[in-house]
Amino acid sequence: MRRTAAREGRIWPAHVLLALGAVITVFPLVWEVLTSFKSFGESVRMPPTILPAHWDRSNYAKVFEAVPFGRQFVNTVVMALLRTAAQLLLCAMAAYAFARIRFPGRGALFLGFLAVLMVPGQLFLLPQYQIMQSLGWLDSMQALVVPGMFSAFGTFLLRQFFMGLPEELEEAARLDGADPFTVFWRIALPLARPGLLALGILTFLWSWNDLMWPLIVNTDPAKMPLSAGLASLQGAHLTEYPVLMAGSLLATLPVIVVFVAMQRQFIQGIAFSGMKG
Repeated sequence: MRRTAAREGRIWPAHVLLALGAVITVFPLVWEVLTSFKSFGESVRMPPTILPAHWDRSNYAKVFEAVPFGRQFVNTVVMALLRTAAQLLLCAMAAYAFARIRFPGRGALFLGFLAVLMVPGQLFLLPQYQIMQSLGWLDSMQALVVPGMFSAFGTFLLRQFFMGLPEELEEAARLDGADPFTVFWRIALPLARPGLLALGILTFLWSWNDLMWPLIVNTDPAKMPLSAGLASLQGAHLTEYPVLMAGSLLATLPVIVVFVAMQRQFIQGIAFSGMKG
């Protein structure tokens, strides 16, 4: 009993710190919800008001009047799903090759992949834009999807996972006459499901929230995803904060649902990938 009490005495400061961190993390979302029901005057009042005096639900209707929300929502879903599917396939194939297939220059090529992770993504914006322009893909879905189909981070993550899989299963399949692609598709890929789920969730969230690239390549509101479309609600001189918060909340709800539904698989996938040598 004494040992248990001493142990609890050491743990409670950590609980207080974690609770404080949780409050700080959740507060912006709570403020977003409350602001979405305020009038414009309440949203800019100083000192700020916490609860709206009148819960104004018309801000959500104004979002659909300000931007083509439905079309942009479809664009966002299509972009996120295509990017996610492409990264899962291409990163898995590249990761398996780096983890299991021996070929000349494998180490140097993988170091090149890792070097990409050290370069800020903003440095790639100009050459990528010039490529999209030369292909005639500006203001198109291809411009949103194609540059996001490849990921050095996704390749590294899945490589760590493949390296921890038991080699005996693959050797048994080869003894039965399976070629490398069959071993990858029927043996390694199903075993890598936790890592694939983790990468899929990360890629989907990153694609859903991607802002800078869609703003650069697409100027037509009907071709924009939600992130870029909602950014247009922020004016140079005046911003309707309640409408902006209402639109942001509507755009955030789908990814919150996805993360809550898949958080256990996401955490397991990251944990298993991190344990592989």
